[in-house]
Amino acid sequence: MTHKQTIAQVESLDHEGRGVAHVDGKTIFIDGALPYETVVYSAYRKKSSYENANTSQVLKESFLRTQPRCPHYGTCGGCSMQHVEFSAQVAVKQRVLEDNLARIGRVKPQQVLTPIAGPAWHYRHRARMSARLVEKKGGVLVGFHEKRSTYITDMRECHILPRHISDLIVPLREMIYKLSINNRMPQVELAVGDKVDILVFRNMEAINDADHALLRAFSDAHGSKERPLQMWLQPKGPDTCYPVYPLDAPKLTYSLPEYRVEMPYYPTEFTQVNPEINAVMVARALKFLDPQPGERIADMFCGIGNFTLPIARSGAEVHGMEGSQPLVKRAVENATHNGLQDKVSYEMANLFEVTEESFAALGKFDKMLVDPPRDGAVQLLKAITEDTAPKRIVYVSCNPATLARDANVLVHTKGYTLKAAGIINMFPHTAHVESVAWFEKTGPCKSRSEIAVIEAAEEAEREAVKAAQRAEAAAEAAKKERELAEKAAAKQARRDYYFAEQARREAEQQAQ
Repeated sequence: MTHKQTIAQVESLDHEGRGVAHVDGKTIFIDGALPYETVVYSAYRKKSSYENANTSQVLKESFLRTQPRCPHYGTCGGCSMQHVEFSAQVAVKQRVLEDNLARIGRVKPQQVLTPIAGPAWHYRHRARMSARLVEKKGGVLVGFHEKRSTYITDMRECHILPRHISDLIVPLREMIYKLSINNRMPQVELAVGDKVDILVFRNMEAINDADHALLRAFSDAHGSKERPLQMWLQPKGPDTCYPVYPLDAPKLTYSLPEYRVEMPYYPTEFTQVNPEINAVMVARALKFLDPQPGERIADMFCGIGNFTLPIARSGAEVHGMEGSQPLVKRAVENATHNGLQDKVSYEMANLFEVTEESFAALGKFDKMLVDPPRDGAVQLLKAITEDTAPKRIVYVSCNPATLARDANVLVHTKGYTLKAAGIINMFPHTAHVESVAWFEKTGPCKSRSEIAVIEAAEEAEREAVKAAQRAEAAAEAAKKERELAEKAAAKQARRDYYFAEQARREAEQQAQ
């Protein structure tokens, strides 16, 4: 029996890089499909109002389509947009940012910035790859997970990693297979620094002398005196990692030459994965922040000082705040390492629980840089009052939805104008969107009573959406219940007919 092919005309791309089509009143999100294409698709998740699907065949190609470079593309879950021409990827991400600002934030920047985009390939200097012994595959697999799966991709190369790191994948597989704990080493984390490459092996059990010898031999074979390959072990959490060989390797660092800043860091600590784009991002953020000697500036979610130290180099006084004590410790060390300890102060704080009182206790800031995780910084921004509001805020975001939500707070309740916003293509070939936005204080903050009215209206709107979703879910459940009841009734009718026919035939036989 053959199934009828399901064909769709693809209209656009969504924020995850999926093609969007409409078929019989339902929205279809199709992995691997592009705008202006006609595709055959197969659904892997069906809901009442939408479906998720894979592209089975492209009947008519889009001019946006290109040949994926990686042979593992389509299986590996590390990239989702290699089939999209590179400049089109950037345009899609810019549209995602603008749509989120308009739809969620109800704001529009006065200036849409030219996107920051750098090399398309070999950009990723930080990565965490999984490792697993799979005898059916001939040994140990090292790589990223497959799409929507816990399986590890059978990788032999990776085009987003630096070439010399991609070349290590097959030798790594072979070396880990030889270890005594080859089934107890589930992860390899890599960090590519200015002068050294580091591999951190998550060892669930202690290694023996023969294993140590294998690690040393691997380092000697694939590193050099000029650029060592240093091997680390991590027996438990990230804070337990330590170097094994060679012990005299240079420190792991990245640099921001424009600001004469060198940043030492541990391989398990958070840093940006794309150093070239990071340098341009820092420069753009500081251009908008425009720090001046004598100003007091806050760097919220400061990490190890990626923005703090370049700001301090301008002569401004900078107060960095971060929720992780190890990162604060590293930031303090980096300030001293760069001779900026007199211009910088750091403090550990939970910036998701800031109040008007705790923010005011920090003293008045002339300007503020905010670089939060994906959850955004809404509580911090809500804590701003007319007395404590910085005249300028530069917001670096890794999630356009939470940036848009926070922009709504700044523009509609705190008296700021969104002067400019634009994307940073930190992760080419993925749907990940980084961006930077510049807010300038141009009006008064709303009063608490005015904010309460606004929040009540927003809550009512959210409840209305939830009520509609509940009604839709109830209608879907009722529909399924009716379908089940109809199936049960039809089945019972067939049973009744069968037994009736059987009784009739028996009666006829007895009559004869």
